[in-house]
Amino acid sequence: MKYQRLSKEQFEELHVEFINFLATQSITADEWDEIKNNKPEVAEDELDVFSDLVWEGVLNKAKYLEHFSKDQIHLFELQESQMQLIAVKINNETIDITTPEGYDWLRNNLLNDEVVFYNASKEYSDDKNLDKFKLIQQGANITKGDLYCYFEKMVSNQE
Repeated sequence: MKYQRLSKEQFEELHVEFINFLATQSITADEWDEIKNNKPEVAEDELDVFSDLVWEGVLNKAKYLEHFSKDQIHLFELQESQMQLIAVKINNETIDITTPEGYDWLRNNLLNDEVVFYNASKEYSDDKNLDKFKLIQQGANITKGDLYCYFEKMVSNQE
């Protein structure tokens, strides 16, 4: 398995897609029940293959990732050949931007000397979807990129 097995809830949500996946392999509902009961290792393999296919589709479509920690925000634009990063660091230990109060403080103090912006880019490895997936495993979330675009304008105006 390349990525991570989907959760029970995710499988339930993708029930129709999983049935279609089995159908492409000419596996009927009765055959699937027989596989689950008599060849659990084969059933596990099928679940893993389906999970990887779902992850590949999601990662191919992902354009932006966000990761928040107590004093930093990492915003990624997932371009074709590289990732662009805008990082926001808060140099004030009393501020926790993962709380509503801390986030409000950041919004109201973007030009404060305690708020530092960083810009970077990084080439993908040989497997860009795996690079994206590792960021998700570390806590990043796929987004529409609104925050990235907002900060991109702000950072480009400072240059």
